[in-house]
Amino acid sequence: MSHTFLSSFALFSAALFSLSFSASAQDYEPKLTEHGQPDLRGVWNFSSRTPLERPERFGETEFLQDVDRATLNARPSRGGSAGAYPSGVIGAYNGYWNDRNELLISGRTSLITHPLNGRIPPVQDGIHMQLGGDITTDVDFGESRPVRYTHGGIGRTGPEDRGLSERCLVFVSGPPLLTGYYNNHIQIFQNADHVVLLVEMGWDARIVSLQEKPHIDSSIEQWSGDSRGYWDGNTLVIETRNFSEKVGSLSLRGIAYGNAKNRLLIERFTPTAAGVLEYEFTVDDPTTFTDKIVGNSSMTSVEDSIYEFACHSGNYAMAGILRAGRVEEADAAAAAN
Repeated sequence: MSHTFLSSFALFSAALFSLSFSASAQDYEPKLTEHGQPDLRGVWNFSSRTPLERPERFGETEFLQDVDRATLNARPSRGGSAGAYPSGVIGAYNGYWNDRNELLISGRTSLITHPLNGRIPPVQDGIHMQLGGDITTDVDFGESRPVRYTHGGIGRTGPEDRGLSERCLVFVSGPPLLTGYYNNHIQIFQNADHVVLLVEMGWDARIVSLQEKPHIDSSIEQWSGDSRGYWDGNTLVIETRNFSEKVGSLSLRGIAYGNAKNRLLIERFTPTAAGVLEYEFTVDDPTTFTDKIVGNSSMTSVEDSIYEFACHSGNYAMAGILRAGRVEEADAAAAAN
């Protein structure tokens, strides 16, 4: 997705605010539930304009107030961005549909805070990086099933040729939670023994046990993994493993890194002020990456309701994609005869 930065002045001000906010957050005492746990219940918006990866021109500069103004205002090199449509492709959505909310501006140059350059680390030798086509096009990179990125596909022979979100299985919203075009809401439910994370995008509900019990057998794989949680002071820590190998260790719109079979995902939800949660995720997968990936963003409490996500990509678009493939095959066969 392309990210439109605010004015330099606003960004520098936001970054200064974030530093002072972080200092006061350490002293914040959240409201507790009837079970004596920090109360995370409600609907939270995790929309952010901060890119996942840091633009290379910023180097290891984590916050915008530390960026030289000449560097900040310099045009990035051309090369496209995740989610941009190639020339000649109409695309599925225009800017009208995009969620432009950013309720708490962090001033960060990237969501990734480790490695220090704010970028996805190199993969291990022999690990495959699966490159995908656009939403409406197929790009032949010699790929084969399973398709582990979210948008695009390797062909139109069957639904298994399409990306995970086109099949209504897995979306960019995770886990881990990353901003998408829209539906950047999560509803959290709590009782004494469990937490439920209901993500609006894809309508995925993760039921997280807070009891001390082992993960399910490693032979059982799930799209969103198997989660266990515990409290570290005021922080809810969730450790998730047993992901399906049909998911990338990191699955993005047009690229998937390895597979998630050996991935350990650690998420931390920390209340830092009234109506504010700090969200941190760690992708720990030495089978795929040469280093851990740590990301940081914020969530804001909202009065909105979340609604069932009826995935029309699977309801309607999939049939159209496959039907178009059959029409092209019939036309080619007729031309050959």
